[in-house]
Amino acid sequence: MRRFDGQAAMVTGAGQGIGEAVARRLADEGACVLVTDREEARAARVAEAVRGAGGRAEARTCDVTDDAAVESAVRHAAATFGRLDVLVNNAYACHPGPPRFEEQQDGPWYEDFEVSLHGAYRCIRAALPHLAARGAGAIVNVGSVNAERFFDAHAYSAAKAGLASLTRTVAVESAPRGVRVNLVEPGTVRTGAWEGRAEALRRASEQYPLGRVGEPSDIAAAVAFLASPDAAWVTGVVLPVDGGLLVSNLGLSRALAQG
Repeated sequence: MRRFDGQAAMVTGAGQGIGEAVARRLADEGACVLVTDREEARAARVAEAVRGAGGRAEARTCDVTDDAAVESAVRHAAATFGRLDVLVNNAYACHPGPPRFEEQQDGPWYEDFEVSLHGAYRCIRAALPHLAARGAGAIVNVGSVNAERFFDAHAYSAAKAGLASLTRTVAVESAPRGVRVNLVEPGTVRTGAWEGRAEALRRASEQYPLGRVGEPSDIAAAVAFLASPDAAWVTGVVLPVDGGLLVSNLGLSRALAQG
């Protein structure tokens, strides 16, 4: 039996990259998946690919900064599949930081928070009653190593740190209702955001103890574990999926070794 047979999931930001890999992984393991993205064509492409591979998926346009859109998507998932067992909050926004912090503009700052943190909040609020209905729901938030260390992008980093905190507090609040809440923290992952920057990814791989950057499938595997019954006694966890980045400082160690 596959781990998600008979279950239904909703994945935000699932039209490409990590979100697409998560949707495909959950469907491969038996879940009915609502593929959501703010771009209708992207969501439709992924849902069609899932169905073409023998899975069950529906596409839905959903802008996580819009309360009504979020609530409608959650209701649609529950009505279409007859239940909702898993919510994966993957949608994000990330603007590079300015050269000096005092040059930070309000627009990019607020957008990163609206999507990356407040979007997850909206989805959790809307989905919790459905997840708790069967006493065994799961929420997996997709954070970032930026929440733990300096990697530029001040607003994105702060929003992801807030998401890690929200994960812990909601995990405690929802535990009596049987809903588990966890978060994965990816390091550098080869997605479309890096298109045309192969040399940058090559240099980045040298900073990872495992010798490579991540693939979307690496993150999808961790999300699937935390959402599955295999993690039935795991909640409130922040799990780095980062090739060892956060426990290392290869740049410094190599610099010292040269002297």
